[in-house]
Amino acid sequence: MRSCIPLATLSIIALSSALHAGESTKPNIVFIIADDLGWKDVGWHGSEIKTPNLDKLAKAGVRLERHYVYPTCSPTRAGIFTGRNPSRFNIHAPIANKSEQSLPLDTLTIARILQMRGYLTALIGKWHLGLSPQVGPRRFGFDFSYGYFHGQIDPYTHLYKNGALTWHRNDQFVEEKGHVTDLLTDEAVRFVETQRKQPFFLWLAHATPHYPLVEEEKWLTPYQDTIKDPSRRLYAASITHMDNAIGRVVIALEKSKQLDNTLIVFTSDNGGFEKYQSKTDYAGKYAHPKLGDNTPLRGWKGELYDGGVRVPAFAYWKGKLQPAEAPEIVSMLDWYPTFAKLAGADVPAKAKIEGRDVWPILARAKEKPADPILYWNVGSRHAVVADGWKLIVNAKNQKVELYEMRNEKLDRADDPNRAKLVHMEGLLKKQRMLDPK
Repeated sequence: MRSCIPLATLSIIALSSALHAGESTKPNIVFIIADDLGWKDVGWHGSEIKTPNLDKLAKAGVRLERHYVYPTCSPTRAGIFTGRNPSRFNIHAPIANKSEQSLPLDTLTIARILQMRGYLTALIGKWHLGLSPQVGPRRFGFDFSYGYFHGQIDPYTHLYKNGALTWHRNDQFVEEKGHVTDLLTDEAVRFVETQRKQPFFLWLAHATPHYPLVEEEKWLTPYQDTIKDPSRRLYAASITHMDNAIGRVVIALEKSKQLDNTLIVFTSDNGGFEKYQSKTDYAGKYAHPKLGDNTPLRGWKGELYDGGVRVPAFAYWKGKLQPAEAPEIVSMLDWYPTFAKLAGADVPAKAKIEGRDVWPILARAKEKPADPILYWNVGSRHAVVADGWKLIVNAKNQKVELYEMRNEKLDRADDPNRAKLVHMEGLLKKQRMLDPK
């Protein structure tokens, strides 16, 4: 029987030889992404939530204090995987319910680039760029996949909010018992500890602290006297559970003597969510009236203020990166070219990436790339950041907001600078022209 390979796949395979020039020692890359983690939901930002393992890595690594993403999950993940603004793929919001939307199957993702450079690639956790096996991670450059296709799941039943199946192994539905955080961590530890000669790229996408939340008493007890609100206490417990899980992965890297050759990047897909309640999702059994804390940033997940798009992040590489705080802007789009460069890959022009190699920022080099122009398109709302200013435009109510970002952590009050407004509107128009019609 003749096997049929799609032309798009053949064209990607044809790039492989060009990407293998100039072999050198390549680092392992572990990209850990939390779900809906607020700015002040980590210890190194002064939270009451205990995150000792993350704090240790952040203190010893490069803390990225101006790391920008999209205000919701699918767009951020699309941006990281492709190095392009997710609006170029018409991904403006979470892919949800029974949507058939996904990335185009011929997308040259960072997983494919690394795969062509000899990396073993694995996605463990949340995918959220296609809700069925036909558009799962293995169709986009991952050798191994495990977790869930949708944007959220019940921590124990592993079902989507409408009851749909979503838990899978290698893009095939499976049924398993256990808490989602523990299952993902067990799989990540097994992956790390497996002996192999080739470098690996591990995308570890936690479900935490996205609703719905359920935690064992052992994670809740430490906050019994310090956090009075039961909902916030549950939220804190889920984050400490995740922190412990990440510590287990780091220990696995140490025991397998791979930590010295592994770059670890940690971030969140968007800012914290204020509260959650639904009468229909999960048969209405969950209600969380108090969740994240984005203090001192303004706004929440889903909004274009910094509270929705500026998230905790750091890069850690033992012996290679020195402890530092990076005040420069780093965009989610920057990880694609940075990882490609570390792997010795020349990214083809057809990838049309918009990010920058930010290794000079991580390494605290004297010469660093200039701040990028940041752009968001979430449907009826758009925003652009450039030269220390932010413009937010709401097409529905015609509201226009211009801010001078004088403070590192805050959007400031409205500014009447007419010349700057015209300039920023021009930048926004240029970006919008690059989006599909």
